[in-house]
Parts: sequence; C-alpha cells; structure tokens
Amino acid sequence: MPLGFATKAIHIGQEPDALTGSVTVPLYQTSTFAQEAIGVHKGFEYARTQNPTRTAWERNIAALENGSHAIAFASGMAAIDAIARLFDAGDHLLLAEDMYGGTFRLFDTVLRRHGVLFDTVDMRDLRAVRAALRPTTRLLFTETPTNPLMNLSDIAALADIAHSAGALLAVDNTFASPYFQQPLRWGADIVVHSATKYLGGHSDLVHGVVIVHSSELAERLYFLQNAAGAVPGPFDCWLLLRSVKTLALRMEQHQRNAQVIAELCSTHPAVARVHYPGLPSHPQHELALRQMSGFSGMVSIDLGSREKADRFIAGLRIITLAESLGGVESLVCHPATMTHASIPEAQRRARGITDGLVRLSIGIEDTNDLRDDVRHALDQC
Repeated sequence: MPLGFATKAIHIGQEPDALTGSVTVPLYQTSTFAQEAIGVHKGFEYARTQNPTRTAWERNIAALENGSHAIAFASGMAAIDAIARLFDAGDHLLLAEDMYGGTFRLFDTVLRRHGVLFDTVDMRDLRAVRAALRPTTRLLFTETPTNPLMNLSDIAALADIAHSAGALLAVDNTFASPYFQQPLRWGADIVVHSATKYLGGHSDLVHGVVIVHSSELAERLYFLQNAAGAVPGPFDCWLLLRSVKTLALRMEQHQRNAQVIAELCSTHPAVARVHYPGLPSHPQHELALRQMSGFSGMVSIDLGSREKADRFIAGLRIITLAESLGGVESLVCHPATMTHASIPEAQRRARGITDGLVRLSIGIEDTNDLRDDVRHALDQC
C-alpha cells in the first residue's frame, strides 16, 4: 500500500529498534565497530564509512524524495561539492545564473582552479539553455525556486534538454522541500538539499544530502562521501530524523504565513516588487501550480533602496536579522551584503539582487503577529 508523505516521514527508516523496541532510532555515537573476525562484521566498520543513525536518515530522506538512495554530507556545500566531483577536468557544466551565492563561489573560486568549466544561464529561458550547451556539457544544475528571487525552472523541460545532450540534471530543492516538490518525479537525476534549512527546521544543525534514483550514481557518491570524508555526525542525523516527523505540519504553516505576508507586501506602497510563486502576479505562477504542491515559506521584497531596506529591517520586532532560512522562527536577510556578497556587484545587479532587496524566511509563529510585525516595519519605510 502506497504511504502518504507524513506517514513515510515518521516510519521509513524509523522502525522500532530490533534490539530494544525503542520507537526512536538510537543515536550511535561511536567512531568504530567491533568485528567478530577479519572481514566479519555486522555491516558497519568505521563511522566515516557508515553509521546506523546516518543510514536510517538516508533511508528516510530517500523515501521522501521518491529516490532509491540518499547520501548525507556535513553541509549543503559539501553535498554540492560532491556532485561537482562526479565530473572530470574539462567537462562543462551549466548553472542557473541566480543560484545561492555560496554555490557560485564554490564553482568560481574553487572548482574552476581544478579544471571544471562552467557557464551560468537563465534556466527560465529554454532557448538560452539549449544555446549554451556544448559537446562537453555533462550537467545542468538549477535551483527552483531560486535564492533569493524565487524564479522557477521547468524541471521536466530541463530534464529533456539535459538527457538529449547526454547530460544529467541536478536540482537544488532546498527552498521547496520534498513536501512541496519532488524533482526526481519530473525527470531530474540528482536532488540536493541544504538540510540545514527546512529539513532540519529548527536552526540547530548544519547538513547536506544528495538523493538519486541511479544505483551507479549512488555508488560514485558513496565513494566520494567516504573518500573525501565530509560526513555528518550521528547526532545531526538523529536530529534530522526527529525533525522530518513534523515536516508536513511545519511546511503547511510556513506556507500559510508566507502567503499572508506576500499578499500584504503586494498591496503596501513601500514595496516596489514582491517575489513569491504563490501570488498570481508571479510570472511563473502557472508553472508553480503544475510542478509544486505548494509554495513554501520564502518571500523576497524589493523596497527600492538600501535606505528603505535598513529602515524595514530595523522596524521588525519579531523577525530576526540572520543568515540561513527554513527554521521555525522567522528570519530576514539582506542578500546583497549577506548570502550573495561573494557575487560581483555588477552581476548581482544584473540578476536583480539590488540593494533594496530583502529576503524573508517566514516561520511558523502566529500569523497575526507576523502580519503586524511586517506591516509595522513597512510603515517605517
């Protein structure tokens, strides 16, 4: 019998412990495992290579993304780095032009030095994507929705383009979470999350995870996970197993609150533009309805100037100025000076990341309190 999302989140990989009957997966806080004889063990040898708590988490998140395998890493950037290391020097990769600044920094200042060739392209423009392909293109890598402008990529169309060129499609699904979007169902080959965000959901861990269907891709990623060693500790995996049990409930409240805030901002005279795929005014609202089951909790607003952005942030009383997103508490950040500061100013401006742009991660607080907080801050502008 097919299981629903919330049921899978609570039960897959989280079966009662066979030894004790514990309904919570045990925290195996160990670095190594006793072996009965040379080469004879219970499936676990050394905690960099495998750990029972990590294995339980990988089973769980693979099920939530409708994948066959998940490979966990110490951070979202470590997970993206592992994806890049699937390819050889001289291979060409296409990246969405408005991805998270840390992703661009990794490719531009680290991986480029090791012979990874890449270009950025507007993934909304399928003609531009086709035109940017080279005979050596091996990967298309996109975010949808993007950070921080909430642009969407047509996953099924990009998968067709990638596969016709003999390339793979990777999708960063951090903003949507698997509750609202499952890219593997639309033809993507690789899904990556900064699990620090919605999957963890409580601003108390740093983690990344890659999910795939292909056993061959999984084996290569497991090798990189072990060989490079950027693995998460078992406690972080245990926290994630705890957190995803409430993911469905949290994502529903994130979305309810975000919709209210987006609608408020869209009618307030201080706001020049609102970026939220749940608004009918979003240019890709129809695509969001087609490939997502909801719109998540991220809202970006352009206030027109740095001065107004400063006034808005200073006027907030509940929402906290901080890096990161996806936690139960609402956060605000200024992408131009925080998450996307590593992108050259001219490129930021060309992509629409202006000094007046503010990104809101809407939490699960009382809706009326958040509405009043945002309205009060906007009035200061």
